[in-house]
Amino acid sequence: MAEQFLPVLITLAVAIAFPVVLLGFAALVGQRGRESSRRKGETYESGVPLLDRSQKRISVKFYLVALVFVALDVEVAFLYPWAVTYRELLASRSLVVLWDMLAFIALLGFAYVYLWRSGVFDWGPRKRPLPPTGGAET
Repeated sequence: MAEQFLPVLITLAVAIAFPVVLLGFAALVGQRGRESSRRKGETYESGVPLLDRSQKRISVKFYLVALVFVALDVEVAFLYPWAVTYRELLASRSLVVLWDMLAFIALLGFAYVYLWRSGVFDWGPRKRPLPPTGGAET
């Protein structure tokens, strides 16, 4: 019975020993951060100094537009199989297929108009109207 578990125990021992040996070797041979400086920790690309921060804030609207695009794109992908089989489905003299697709397209249109009116597609800041001047005009 113990002979059956011997390969499992050997594999387990190798799986534990291998990372331990590698981490120990890296700790002994590798460089420590003793001579680290501020400049050494800065990010750069191809030796060119940075012009701006590397950790910039990105607007959530970008992700929202991407998510809406993926959702609407997947829904539009459902139009292709319908268009391919439309003639065969219409040959059965049933207009249910046409009404179903028109309802689907109308639903997509309503979703698009709703997202447009709610401002999902506006990336830039809204321009506020200028405040009225306090002087009396004649």
